[in-house]
Amino acid sequence: MDQGNTAFLLISAAFVLLMTPGLAFFYGGLVKAKSVISMMMMSFGALGLIGVLWVIYGYAIAFPGSEGLVAPWAIDWANIGLTGALETPEGAAYPPLAFVAFQATFAIITVALISGAIADRAKFGSWMIFAGIWASIVYFPVASWVFNFGLAEDGSFAYGGWITYGLQSVFGLGAIDFAGGTAVHINAGAAALALALVLGKRVGFQKGVNVPHNPPFVLLGAGLLWFGWFGFNAGSELAADGTAALAFVNTIAAPSAALLAWLVVEKVRDGKPTSVGAASGAVAGLVAITPACASLQPIWAIVLGLLAGAVCAIAVDLKFKLGFDDSLDVVGIHLVGGLMGTLYLGFFANGTGLFLGGDGTQLLVQAIAAFSVLIYSFVLAFAIAFLIEKTIGFRVKNEDEIAGIDSVMHGEEGYVLVDTKA
Repeated sequence: MDQGNTAFLLISAAFVLLMTPGLAFFYGGLVKAKSVISMMMMSFGALGLIGVLWVIYGYAIAFPGSEGLVAPWAIDWANIGLTGALETPEGAAYPPLAFVAFQATFAIITVALISGAIADRAKFGSWMIFAGIWASIVYFPVASWVFNFGLAEDGSFAYGGWITYGLQSVFGLGAIDFAGGTAVHINAGAAALALALVLGKRVGFQKGVNVPHNPPFVLLGAGLLWFGWFGFNAGSELAADGTAALAFVNTIAAPSAALLAWLVVEKVRDGKPTSVGAASGAVAGLVAITPACASLQPIWAIVLGLLAGAVCAIAVDLKFKLGFDDSLDVVGIHLVGGLMGTLYLGFFANGTGLFLGGDGTQLLVQAIAAFSVLIYSFVLAFAIAFLIEKTIGFRVKNEDEIAGIDSVMHGEEGYVLVDTKA
Protein backbone atom coordinates (compact mmCIF):
# COMPACT_ATOMS: atom_id res chain seq x y z
CA MET A 1 0.00 0.00 0.00
CA ASP A 2 1.29 3.45 -0.93
CA GLN A 3 0.98 5.56 2.22
CA GLY A 4 1.64 8.76 0.26
CA ASN A 5 -1.27 8.21 -2.11
CA THR A 6 -3.45 7.08 0.78
CA ALA A 7 -2.71 10.30 2.65
CA PHE A 8 -3.31 12.32 -0.52
CA LEU A 9 -6.71 10.70 -1.03
CA LEU A 10 -7.82 11.13 2.57
CA ILE A 11 -6.73 14.76 2.66
CA SER A 12 -8.54 15.38 -0.62
CA ALA A 13 -11.68 13.84 0.86
CA ALA A 14 -11.45 16.22 3.83
CA PHE A 15 -11.08 19.15 1.40
CA VAL A 16 -14.20 18.13 -0.51
CA LEU A 17 -16.23 17.61 2.65
CA LEU A 18 -15.42 21.20 3.64
CA MET A 19 -17.11 22.32 0.43
CA THR A 20 -20.57 21.56 1.83
CA PRO A 21 -20.25 23.94 4.83
CA GLY A 22 -18.65 26.36 2.36
CA LEU A 23 -21.72 26.03 0.14
CA ALA A 24 -23.92 26.68 3.18
CA PHE A 25 -22.16 30.02 3.73
CA PHE A 26 -22.26 30.84 0.01
CA TYR A 27 -25.97 30.12 -0.28
CA GLY A 28 -26.75 31.53 3.18
CA GLY A 29 -25.34 34.93 2.32
CA LEU A 30 -27.36 35.10 -0.89
CA VAL A 31 -30.82 34.75 0.69
CA LYS A 32 -32.71 37.21 2.87
CA ALA A 33 -31.77 37.43 6.56
CA LYS A 34 -34.97 35.69 7.71
CA SER A 35 -34.17 32.59 5.62
CA VAL A 36 -30.45 32.10 6.29
CA ILE A 37 -30.91 29.27 8.82
CA SER A 38 -33.27 27.39 6.51
CA MET A 39 -30.87 27.76 3.59
CA MET A 40 -27.81 26.60 5.49
CA MET A 41 -29.73 23.73 7.08
CA MET A 42 -30.55 22.25 3.69
CA SER A 43 -26.81 21.83 3.06
CA PHE A 44 -26.18 20.37 6.50
CA GLY A 45 -29.25 18.16 6.20
CA ALA A 46 -27.88 16.78 2.93
CA LEU A 47 -24.54 16.17 4.61
CA GLY A 48 -26.10 14.05 7.33
CA LEU A 49 -28.59 12.13 5.20
CA ILE A 50 -26.39 11.34 2.19
CA GLY A 51 -23.47 10.42 4.44
CA VAL A 52 -25.61 7.69 6.01
CA LEU A 53 -27.20 6.50 2.76
CA TRP A 54 -23.78 6.28 1.11
CA VAL A 55 -22.52 3.85 3.75
CA ILE A 56 -25.69 1.75 3.73
CA TYR A 57 -26.18 1.32 -0.03
CA GLY A 58 -25.00 4.35 -2.03
CA TYR A 59 -21.47 3.07 -2.61
CA ALA A 60 -22.81 -0.34 -3.56
CA ILE A 61 -24.90 1.28 -6.33
CA ALA A 62 -22.30 3.77 -7.53
CA PHE A 63 -19.41 1.29 -7.67
CA PRO A 64 -20.71 -2.18 -8.42
CA GLY A 65 -17.47 -3.30 -10.08
CA SER A 66 -18.24 -6.18 -12.51
CA GLU A 67 -16.64 -6.96 -15.87
CA GLY A 68 -17.31 -5.39 -19.23
CA LEU A 69 -20.11 -2.84 -19.51
CA VAL A 70 -21.82 -2.39 -16.16
CA ALA A 71 -25.62 -2.24 -16.25
CA PRO A 72 -27.00 1.34 -15.99
CA TRP A 73 -28.54 0.47 -12.61
CA ALA A 74 -26.61 -2.21 -10.73
CA ILE A 75 -25.92 -3.05 -7.07
CA ASP A 76 -22.92 -4.79 -5.55
CA TRP A 77 -24.71 -6.67 -2.77
CA ALA A 78 -21.38 -7.54 -1.13
CA ASN A 79 -20.87 -3.84 -0.43
CA ILE A 80 -24.16 -3.14 1.30
CA GLY A 81 -23.02 -1.52 4.52
CA LEU A 82 -19.48 -1.45 3.04
CA THR A 83 -18.86 -5.02 4.19
CA GLY A 84 -16.87 -5.76 1.03
CA ALA A 85 -14.61 -2.73 1.39
CA LEU A 86 -13.19 -3.37 4.86
CA GLU A 87 -10.05 -5.22 3.77
CA THR A 88 -7.31 -3.90 1.50
CA PRO A 89 -6.39 -6.26 -1.36
CA GLU A 90 -2.74 -7.16 -1.70
CA GLY A 91 -0.92 -4.72 -3.93
CA ALA A 92 -3.61 -2.01 -3.74
CA ALA A 93 -2.35 1.58 -3.87
CA TYR A 94 -4.72 2.66 -1.09
CA PRO A 95 -7.41 1.11 1.14
CA PRO A 96 -10.84 0.80 -0.50
CA LEU A 97 -12.32 2.77 2.38
CA ALA A 98 -10.20 5.79 1.42
CA PHE A 99 -11.88 5.79 -1.98
CA VAL A 100 -15.27 5.23 -0.32
CA ALA A 101 -14.72 8.32 1.82
CA PHE A 102 -13.58 10.43 -1.13
CA GLN A 103 -16.59 9.56 -3.25
CA ALA A 104 -18.99 10.05 -0.32
CA THR A 105 -18.09 13.73 -0.25
CA PHE A 106 -18.98 14.03 -3.96
CA ALA A 107 -22.44 12.59 -3.32
CA ILE A 108 -23.02 14.99 -0.44
CA ILE A 109 -22.06 18.19 -2.24
CA THR A 110 -24.01 17.25 -5.37
CA VAL A 111 -27.27 16.92 -3.46
CA ALA A 112 -26.60 20.09 -1.45
CA LEU A 113 -26.08 22.10 -4.66
CA ILE A 114 -29.68 21.55 -5.72
CA SER A 115 -31.10 23.34 -2.69
CA GLY A 116 -30.13 26.79 -3.95
CA ALA A 117 -32.91 26.68 -6.54
CA ILE A 118 -35.67 26.57 -3.92
CA ALA A 119 -34.38 29.07 -1.36
CA ASP A 120 -36.87 31.00 0.82
CA ARG A 121 -39.84 28.73 0.13
CA ALA A 122 -39.17 25.01 0.77
CA LYS A 123 -40.16 22.81 3.70
CA PHE A 124 -37.15 21.22 5.34
CA GLY A 125 -38.77 17.80 5.79
CA SER A 126 -39.90 17.68 2.18
CA TRP A 127 -36.42 18.69 1.04
CA MET A 128 -34.91 15.81 3.02
CA ILE A 129 -37.33 13.32 1.47
CA PHE A 130 -36.51 14.63 -1.99
CA ALA A 131 -32.77 14.52 -1.28
CA GLY A 132 -32.87 10.89 -0.16
CA ILE A 133 -34.94 9.68 -3.11
CA TRP A 134 -33.05 11.71 -5.73
CA ALA A 135 -29.69 10.54 -4.45
CA SER A 136 -30.86 6.92 -4.51
CA ILE A 137 -32.31 6.78 -8.00
CA VAL A 138 -30.41 9.56 -9.76
CA TYR A 139 -27.03 10.45 -8.26
CA PHE A 140 -25.86 6.97 -7.23
CA PRO A 141 -26.57 5.40 -10.66
CA VAL A 142 -25.19 8.40 -12.58
CA ALA A 143 -22.01 8.25 -10.51
CA SER A 144 -21.68 4.65 -11.65
CA TRP A 145 -22.10 5.67 -15.29
CA VAL A 146 -19.26 8.19 -14.98
CA PHE A 147 -16.86 7.19 -12.20
CA ASN A 148 -17.12 3.40 -12.00
CA PHE A 149 -14.41 1.93 -14.20
CA GLY A 150 -11.43 -0.37 -13.89
CA LEU A 151 -8.32 -0.70 -15.99
CA ALA A 152 -6.61 -3.77 -17.38
CA GLU A 153 -2.85 -4.23 -16.98
CA ASP A 154 -2.24 -2.65 -20.41
CA GLY A 155 -4.13 0.48 -19.38
CA SER A 156 -7.27 -0.23 -21.41
CA PHE A 157 -10.72 -0.26 -19.85
CA ALA A 158 -11.59 -3.57 -18.21
CA TYR A 159 -15.05 -2.51 -17.07
CA GLY A 160 -17.03 0.62 -16.53
CA GLY A 161 -20.25 2.58 -16.80
CA TRP A 162 -21.74 3.36 -20.17
CA ILE A 163 -20.56 6.98 -20.29
CA THR A 164 -16.94 5.87 -20.15
CA TYR A 165 -16.59 2.25 -21.24
CA GLY A 166 -19.83 1.99 -23.20
CA LEU A 167 -19.28 5.04 -25.40
CA GLN A 168 -15.68 3.99 -25.98
CA SER A 169 -16.87 0.60 -27.18
CA VAL A 170 -19.16 2.23 -29.74
CA PHE A 171 -17.23 5.32 -30.86
CA GLY A 172 -13.64 4.47 -29.93
CA LEU A 173 -13.59 7.29 -27.38
CA GLY A 174 -15.30 7.54 -24.01
CA ALA A 175 -16.62 10.80 -22.61
CA ILE A 176 -14.12 12.77 -20.52
CA ASP A 177 -15.41 13.83 -17.12
CA PHE A 178 -12.43 13.87 -14.80
CA ALA A 179 -14.12 15.18 -11.66
CA GLY A 180 -17.85 15.48 -12.25
CA GLY A 181 -19.06 17.96 -14.87
CA THR A 182 -21.87 15.56 -15.77
CA ALA A 183 -22.32 13.53 -12.59
CA VAL A 184 -22.18 16.55 -10.27
CA HIS A 185 -22.93 19.85 -11.99
CA ILE A 186 -25.18 18.99 -14.93
CA ASN A 187 -26.90 16.46 -12.70
CA ALA A 188 -27.56 18.95 -9.90
CA GLY A 189 -28.36 21.81 -12.26
CA ALA A 190 -31.00 19.83 -14.13
CA ALA A 191 -32.61 18.75 -10.85
CA ALA A 192 -32.53 22.36 -9.66
CA LEU A 193 -34.43 23.48 -12.76
CA ALA A 194 -37.05 20.80 -12.15
CA LEU A 195 -37.54 21.86 -8.52
CA ALA A 196 -37.78 25.53 -9.44
CA LEU A 197 -40.56 24.70 -11.90
CA VAL A 198 -42.48 22.52 -9.44
CA LEU A 199 -42.30 24.93 -6.50
CA GLY A 200 -42.98 28.01 -8.60
CA LYS A 201 -41.91 31.60 -8.09
CA ARG A 202 -41.31 33.33 -4.79
CA VAL A 203 -43.82 35.96 -3.69
CA GLY A 204 -43.09 39.16 -5.59
CA PHE A 205 -40.49 37.53 -7.82
CA GLN A 206 -38.84 40.04 -10.11
CA LYS A 207 -35.38 41.34 -10.83
CA GLY A 208 -33.91 43.40 -8.01
CA VAL A 209 -36.41 42.40 -5.30
CA ASN A 210 -34.40 39.65 -3.59
CA VAL A 211 -30.89 40.87 -2.83
CA PRO A 212 -28.11 39.04 -0.91
CA HIS A 213 -28.34 39.93 2.77
CA ASN A 214 -24.69 39.14 3.63
CA PRO A 215 -22.06 39.46 0.86
CA PRO A 216 -19.21 38.66 3.32
CA PHE A 217 -20.85 35.24 3.85
CA VAL A 218 -20.93 34.80 0.08
CA LEU A 219 -17.22 35.59 -0.23
CA LEU A 220 -16.36 33.33 2.70
CA GLY A 221 -18.37 30.50 1.15
CA ALA A 222 -16.76 30.99 -2.25
CA GLY A 223 -13.31 30.92 -0.66
CA LEU A 224 -14.07 27.66 1.16
CA LEU A 225 -15.50 26.17 -2.02
CA TRP A 226 -12.40 27.12 -4.01
CA PHE A 227 -10.15 25.66 -1.32
CA GLY A 228 -12.10 22.42 -1.25
CA TRP A 229 -12.20 22.25 -5.04
CA PHE A 230 -8.47 21.46 -5.15
CA GLY A 231 -9.32 18.19 -3.43
CA PHE A 232 -12.28 17.76 -5.75
CA ASN A 233 -10.27 18.11 -8.96
CA ALA A 234 -6.69 17.13 -8.15
CA GLY A 235 -7.89 14.41 -5.78
CA SER A 236 -9.82 12.75 -8.61
CA GLU A 237 -6.49 11.52 -10.00
CA LEU A 238 -6.32 9.30 -6.87
CA ALA A 239 -2.54 9.78 -6.88
CA ALA A 240 -0.10 12.59 -6.15
CA ASP A 241 1.41 12.84 -9.63
CA GLY A 242 1.75 15.09 -12.66
CA THR A 243 -1.90 14.76 -13.68
CA ALA A 244 -2.98 15.89 -10.22
CA ALA A 245 -0.60 18.84 -10.52
CA LEU A 246 -2.12 19.81 -13.89
CA ALA A 247 -5.61 19.60 -12.43
CA PHE A 248 -4.46 21.75 -9.50
CA VAL A 249 -3.01 24.48 -11.74
CA ASN A 250 -6.11 24.52 -13.94
CA THR A 251 -8.23 24.86 -10.81
CA ILE A 252 -6.37 28.12 -10.20
CA ALA A 253 -6.37 29.36 -13.79
CA ALA A 254 -9.97 28.84 -14.93
CA PRO A 255 -11.82 30.31 -11.92
CA SER A 256 -9.42 33.24 -11.78
CA ALA A 257 -10.22 34.06 -15.40
CA ALA A 258 -13.93 33.49 -14.84
CA LEU A 259 -13.94 35.86 -11.87
CA LEU A 260 -12.45 38.61 -14.03
CA ALA A 261 -14.83 37.95 -16.91
CA TRP A 262 -17.90 38.09 -14.65
CA LEU A 263 -16.75 41.43 -13.22
CA VAL A 264 -16.25 42.85 -16.72
CA VAL A 265 -19.78 41.81 -17.70
CA GLU A 266 -21.15 43.43 -14.53
CA LYS A 267 -19.22 46.64 -15.17
CA VAL A 268 -20.48 46.88 -18.75
CA ARG A 269 -24.05 45.84 -17.94
CA ASP A 270 -24.65 47.44 -14.53
CA GLY A 271 -21.89 50.00 -14.16
CA LYS A 272 -20.38 48.42 -11.05
CA PRO A 273 -18.49 45.18 -10.35
CA THR A 274 -19.77 43.50 -7.18
CA SER A 275 -18.36 41.20 -4.53
CA VAL A 276 -21.18 38.73 -5.16
CA GLY A 277 -20.26 38.82 -8.84
CA ALA A 278 -16.63 38.04 -8.03
CA ALA A 279 -17.68 35.07 -5.90
CA SER A 280 -20.18 33.83 -8.48
CA GLY A 281 -17.63 34.16 -11.29
CA ALA A 282 -15.09 32.12 -9.39
CA VAL A 283 -17.65 29.37 -8.78
CA ALA A 284 -18.69 29.41 -12.46
CA GLY A 285 -15.06 28.87 -13.46
CA LEU A 286 -14.67 26.08 -10.93
CA VAL A 287 -17.76 24.37 -12.30
CA ALA A 288 -16.58 24.63 -15.90
CA ILE A 289 -13.07 23.32 -15.22
CA THR A 290 -14.28 20.34 -13.18
CA PRO A 291 -14.70 17.86 -16.08
CA ALA A 292 -11.76 19.32 -18.00
CA CYS A 293 -9.10 19.96 -15.36
CA ALA A 294 -6.80 17.08 -16.36
CA SER A 295 -7.33 17.31 -20.12
CA LEU A 296 -6.53 20.94 -20.93
CA GLN A 297 -3.35 22.91 -21.26
CA PRO A 298 -3.43 25.78 -18.73
CA ILE A 299 -3.78 28.39 -21.47
CA TRP A 300 -6.95 26.68 -22.70
CA ALA A 301 -8.17 26.51 -19.09
CA ILE A 302 -7.93 30.31 -18.96
CA VAL A 303 -9.95 30.59 -22.19
CA LEU A 304 -12.58 28.26 -20.73
CA GLY A 305 -12.70 30.36 -17.57
CA LEU A 306 -13.18 33.59 -19.52
CA LEU A 307 -16.01 32.03 -21.53
CA ALA A 308 -17.68 30.49 -18.48
CA GLY A 309 -17.50 33.69 -16.44
CA ALA A 310 -19.01 35.81 -19.21
CA VAL A 311 -21.66 33.33 -20.35
CA CYS A 312 -22.81 32.39 -16.84
CA ALA A 313 -23.01 36.08 -15.85
CA ILE A 314 -25.43 36.55 -18.73
CA ALA A 315 -27.24 33.23 -18.17
CA VAL A 316 -28.27 34.00 -14.58
CA ASP A 317 -30.58 36.75 -15.84
CA LEU A 318 -32.40 34.44 -18.24
CA LYS A 319 -34.65 33.22 -15.41
CA PHE A 320 -36.40 36.60 -15.44
CA LYS A 321 -37.03 36.39 -19.18
CA LEU A 322 -38.00 32.72 -19.16
CA GLY A 323 -40.12 32.99 -16.03
CA PHE A 324 -38.69 30.39 -13.65
CA ASP A 325 -37.42 31.23 -10.17
CA ASP A 326 -34.04 29.57 -9.68
CA SER A 327 -33.39 31.47 -6.46
CA LEU A 328 -29.59 31.27 -6.26
CA ASP A 329 -28.75 30.61 -9.91
CA VAL A 330 -27.96 26.91 -9.71
CA VAL A 331 -29.12 26.58 -13.31
CA GLY A 332 -27.22 29.60 -14.59
CA ILE A 333 -23.96 28.58 -12.91
CA HIS A 334 -23.94 24.81 -12.46
CA LEU A 335 -26.04 23.59 -15.38
CA VAL A 336 -24.73 26.13 -17.87
CA GLY A 337 -21.16 25.98 -16.53
CA GLY A 338 -21.21 22.18 -16.43
CA LEU A 339 -22.44 22.00 -20.02
CA MET A 340 -19.78 24.47 -21.14
CA GLY A 341 -16.92 22.60 -19.48
CA THR A 342 -18.11 19.22 -20.75
CA LEU A 343 -18.67 20.32 -24.35
CA TYR A 344 -15.51 22.48 -24.42
CA LEU A 345 -13.50 19.26 -24.17
CA GLY A 346 -14.87 18.28 -27.56
CA PHE A 347 -12.90 21.17 -29.02
CA PHE A 348 -9.80 21.52 -26.84
CA ALA A 349 -9.13 18.22 -25.03
CA ASN A 350 -5.46 17.29 -25.36
CA GLY A 351 -5.05 14.98 -28.35
CA THR A 352 -8.75 14.30 -29.03
CA GLY A 353 -10.39 17.72 -29.20
CA LEU A 354 -11.56 18.92 -32.60
CA PHE A 355 -8.96 21.70 -32.68
CA LEU A 356 -6.15 19.63 -31.15
CA GLY A 357 -5.90 16.58 -33.37
CA GLY A 358 -9.38 15.07 -33.06
CA ASP A 359 -12.08 14.51 -35.68
CA GLY A 360 -15.23 15.53 -33.84
CA THR A 361 -15.82 12.19 -32.12
CA GLN A 362 -14.88 13.60 -28.73
CA LEU A 363 -17.43 16.38 -29.12
CA LEU A 364 -20.09 13.82 -30.05
CA VAL A 365 -19.54 11.62 -27.01
CA GLN A 366 -19.31 14.67 -24.73
CA ALA A 367 -22.70 15.84 -25.98
CA ILE A 368 -24.26 12.39 -25.57
CA ALA A 369 -23.01 12.16 -21.98
CA ALA A 370 -24.04 15.71 -21.04
CA PHE A 371 -27.57 15.66 -22.41
CA SER A 372 -28.28 12.10 -21.28
CA VAL A 373 -27.53 13.04 -17.68
CA LEU A 374 -29.45 16.31 -18.03
CA ILE A 375 -32.61 14.61 -19.28
CA TYR A 376 -32.42 11.69 -16.83
CA SER A 377 -31.95 13.98 -13.83
CA PHE A 378 -34.56 16.55 -14.87
CA VAL A 379 -37.32 14.02 -15.55
CA LEU A 380 -36.86 12.07 -12.33
CA ALA A 381 -36.33 15.17 -10.19
CA PHE A 382 -39.52 16.72 -11.59
CA ALA A 383 -41.48 13.53 -10.90
CA ILE A 384 -40.16 13.20 -7.33
CA ALA A 385 -40.79 16.86 -6.49
CA PHE A 386 -44.25 16.82 -8.10
CA LEU A 387 -45.31 13.79 -6.04
CA ILE A 388 -44.02 15.37 -2.83
CA GLU A 389 -45.80 18.66 -3.60
CA LYS A 390 -49.09 16.89 -4.32
CA THR A 391 -48.95 14.69 -1.20
CA ILE A 392 -47.30 16.25 1.85
CA GLY A 393 -46.48 19.59 0.19
CA PHE A 394 -43.07 20.93 -0.72
CA ARG A 395 -43.62 24.68 -0.54
CA VAL A 396 -44.37 26.69 2.61
CA LYS A 397 -47.41 28.96 2.88
CA ASN A 398 -47.07 32.39 1.29
CA GLU A 399 -47.46 34.12 4.63
CA ASP A 400 -44.62 32.05 6.10
CA GLU A 401 -42.44 32.87 3.12
CA ILE A 402 -43.07 36.59 3.54
CA ALA A 403 -42.42 36.46 7.28
CA GLY A 404 -39.26 34.41 6.79
CA ILE A 405 -39.13 30.66 7.19
CA ASP A 406 -36.34 30.32 9.77
CA SER A 407 -38.66 30.61 12.75
CA VAL A 408 -41.39 28.53 11.09
CA MET A 409 -39.14 25.65 10.00
CA HIS A 410 -36.50 25.65 12.73
CA GLY A 411 -37.63 27.93 15.56
CA GLU A 412 -34.44 29.97 15.22
CA GLU A 413 -33.26 33.32 13.93
CA GLY A 414 -30.02 33.96 12.12
CA TYR A 415 -29.39 37.29 13.81
CA VAL A 416 -30.60 38.18 17.31
CA LEU A 417 -29.36 41.72 17.92
CA VAL A 418 -31.46 42.30 21.01
CA ASP A 419 -32.16 39.58 23.57
CA THR A 420 -35.86 40.10 24.23
CA LYS A 421 -35.86 37.33 26.87
CA ALA A 422 -33.31 39.00 29.10
